[in-house]
Amino acid sequence: MGRPAGLRERKKLATRTALADAALRLCAERGVDGVTVEQVAHEAGVSLRTFFNYFSSKEEAVVAGDVATAEAFVLAFAARPAGEPVLEALRHALVDIVPERIDRTRLARLRALRRTPSLLPHVMAAFHAQERALADAVADRVGTDPDTDLYPAMLAAAVMATLRVVVTRWLDTDDRRPLADLVDVLVERLDAGFAR
Repeated sequence: MGRPAGLRERKKLATRTALADAALRLCAERGVDGVTVEQVAHEAGVSLRTFFNYFSSKEEAVVAGDVATAEAFVLAFAARPAGEPVLEALRHALVDIVPERIDRTRLARLRALRRTPSLLPHVMAAFHAQERALADAVADRVGTDPDTDLYPAMLAAAVMATLRVVVTRWLDTDDRRPLADLVDVLVERLDAGFAR
């Protein structure tokens, strides 16, 4: 376990979260093209300079919640008990992290923005970065080198791609099963080819 965050780190996280929430809220209401960075900064109660200390664009701010969720998932996976099988650890980490971060309000906003073309590169970049972090965590868990063993990278790529498919389907359809149930389906489908 790491040390508790200091006051400075907590303030920085609060500012980052306020900016990300403001960007998501405004862009869901007005469309990405109908919102300026200045409006996001004003809504969050910070200066334009402060905005750019955290994000390079409004699109990056909009997907920051996805980035934070992916980071939290990788950390939760890495923190699972060492003797737990890889896919069981993935299941627990996903069930513990993903549903708790998507409440009804966030869900409605995500649904409103899912098909915005300018956001897609930012979403994909966020998933790609966490895919590498997950591969490293898988390699640590199974005691292998991710630069020489394909298993960690293949598993991480499959998990992140499958997670994107599951979440996208959940957002874009009338499927109202709890996201945790869909995570179980995700892990069961992966289990046949990635049990180790």
